[in-house]
Amino acid sequence: MSATAAGIDGLCLVIVTFNRSGYLRRLLESVAALDPAPARVLVVDNASTDDTAAYLSAVTNSFPIPLTVRSLEENTGGSGGFAAGIQSGLDLGAEWLWLMDDDVEALPDAVAALGKWTGKYDCIHGRRFDEAGHPFFWQHRFIPLLGMHVPVRGNVFRDSPVFETNVGCFEGMLINAAAVRSIGLPDPRYFINGDDEIYGWLASLEHKVVYVNDFVLRKVRPQKQIDLGIRHLNDSSDLSRFCAMRNRGHTAGYLRAHGRFSRAGFAAGTLLTAAKELLRLAAVERRLSGAGSLWRGWRESRTILKDSQWQPMPPLSRTEPDRPAAPPRPANTPE
Repeated sequence: MSATAAGIDGLCLVIVTFNRSGYLRRLLESVAALDPAPARVLVVDNASTDDTAAYLSAVTNSFPIPLTVRSLEENTGGSGGFAAGIQSGLDLGAEWLWLMDDDVEALPDAVAALGKWTGKYDCIHGRRFDEAGHPFFWQHRFIPLLGMHVPVRGNVFRDSPVFETNVGCFEGMLINAAAVRSIGLPDPRYFINGDDEIYGWLASLEHKVVYVNDFVLRKVRPQKQIDLGIRHLNDSSDLSRFCAMRNRGHTAGYLRAHGRFSRAGFAAGTLLTAAKELLRLAAVERRLSGAGSLWRGWRESRTILKDSQWQPMPPLSRTEPDRPAAPPRPANTPE
């Protein structure tokens, strides 16, 4: 389970896509140019209604790397898509899983860049360029007291090419299959927003989670953003805002399960999360019409917090009948 001259042993690239065939096409073109290449590419089509299925059908047999497509019957969001993709990758014998959204491109030497770290770490994130070609800001730590991640100031690579953290990102996370089995699959109840954050934290409880000073991806979807000095704030969607607040209920559940929940601290984190989303609306998107989605999400988070039957996703070494099924898209929530 280490890097070899041919790349990373048993590497499966897992891509989750939904109604963005143009971005998916560009991503797969960049994956085809990877040198060295992954052993397999697995695309999870999250019930797309555009021409994604037709494109994948046309490219599967001619793709230079073994390509597997898993088509879901409903849109389960990023969290449900990655849960399905990781499970399929494990079923296909993957030793490493490289998780990726559909709106990025892989740099040609990305596998080699990540591979040099696989002998030391089980959960690895490489750096990304943004759509304009500038380094994309991603240096955070998860604060259990608040139940949220916060940015880390300064150049985290000033003294070392490795920054140890405790938060994850499914836009490029490379994770060892043994680590996945020990912590379980991503929680599909999140749908989007916060699923990778908590997954990275869960991984950090048993494994080192790192951010390395090697550029491996380039974001291709343009986003509005402002520079706040200690972090960048990007535009979002009402669905993402709803889930940001709703999913705090699930995050509280994980904190409780690991004895790290503080009612006062978590309440403060909820206020900070809402404030950040309101700032995003006002300063980046220049509107406040999406504020209602925060209120609806908060109310739903309260329902989750009161659910005495809530259980975390189990490790894969346990039996799986009690695993929550991937939920449908949250109802009455605008995109």
